[in-house]
Amino acid sequence: MAKETTTRRSAYDAVIVGARCAGAATAMLLSRLGLRVLAVDRGRYGTDTLSTHALMRGGVLQLRRWGVLDRIQAAGTPAVRTTTFHYGDEALAIAIKPRDGVDALYAPRRTVLDAALVDAARDAGAKVEYGVRLAGLLRSSAGRVSGIVLEGPDGNARPIEAGLVVGADGLRSTVARLAGAATYRVGRHAGGVVYGYWSGLDVDGFHWYFRPGVSAGALPTNGGEACVFVAVPEQRFRDEIRFDVASGFHRVLAESAPEFARTLGSGRQSGNFRGFAGEAGFFRQSYGPGWALVGDAGYFRDPITAHGITDALRDAELLARAVARGTDEALAGYQAGRDALALGLFEASDDIASFAWDLPAVQRTHRAMSDEMNREVAALAALDDPGPAASPARGADGYRAASAWRSQARARSQSRWAVRSDTPSASAVSCSE
Repeated sequence: MAKETTTRRSAYDAVIVGARCAGAATAMLLSRLGLRVLAVDRGRYGTDTLSTHALMRGGVLQLRRWGVLDRIQAAGTPAVRTTTFHYGDEALAIAIKPRDGVDALYAPRRTVLDAALVDAARDAGAKVEYGVRLAGLLRSSAGRVSGIVLEGPDGNARPIEAGLVVGADGLRSTVARLAGAATYRVGRHAGGVVYGYWSGLDVDGFHWYFRPGVSAGALPTNGGEACVFVAVPEQRFRDEIRFDVASGFHRVLAESAPEFARTLGSGRQSGNFRGFAGEAGFFRQSYGPGWALVGDAGYFRDPITAHGITDALRDAELLARAVARGTDEALAGYQAGRDALALGLFEASDDIASFAWDLPAVQRTHRAMSDEMNREVAALAALDDPGPAASPARGADGYRAASAWRSQARARSQSRWAVRSDTPSASAVSCSE
């Protein structure tokens, strides 16, 4: 039976495709600006997704500033006050020093983090709709993106007009493809990752293990469990581990962290292993007339450094502050600002994902990455007292931003259908977003 297209059109200042951590955070911040916001996602509220779990200082800083950290803590997410790097048989423990309003790190399950951000977005006035798929983009007669075509579970499609369409739909973003977003930088390396959850382990703080050709980690998370992962070069994952994930996991863990691997038998695994075969990182063009990308849709780097969630939260804030200015030029500034903060982290992650290092070399890369993260935190902390045009709160500037995007939406009178996408939206497929 032919699918129907309804002619009734809804209108929003911003429509966000993808309601995981990047999309939900963006929806929350734009709603606090006073914009009418709709976030849509193929999945269901509160479900799990591939994730690196760890929140670095910059991510915790933002959750605290947004008033969301309390929700993460209330869900029983353990506070992490030490992080230990194991280089072969040498262990280097680093205390998390209180600064910038942060005295601990966290590694929440995505069932906790994403739900907390969606709840905060709804509290701010955003509408969030699940179980729907992006089928196409609307464009004005001048070619400007002016909304989306949304397909419901019944297969019927409906147009939704918007002054701004934000793709937060993962590294295989449908919004990016339909908008024609070009990739302008690609990483050279990729690592494969396998992880699972164990209860009954004594995991105090973050632990990162490195030996030539392999790495592993253990992170305390919700429900009294620890997330334990291993990582290898992409080719080894594809040639060896993907055919027998469980055996491959235990073999690599014994290579990376032999002492910890022996204690794993004292715990109990819950659920199945989850894997990511690896994909080279990239930077994509992340803005254009009537559209923008955030999270892994616009910038992805290898998950081995576990910085992806912090990337997503950082970029949601940078994008929201650009939207507050109400111009396409401000969106260009969003991309430039993101790249300035992300490039050093991207290069460090790419170097580690090569697995071509020896232990002194990976230690040098970690020190360089620490410098980059400190620079990132300083930039985010400086946003605590933004200029009036960037204030992420309801008020005169927020409503001026809403008015600017509504004026863009009013240009929709001559909107036409974009070419329909036959490829389902890939929201929430990324390992790091």
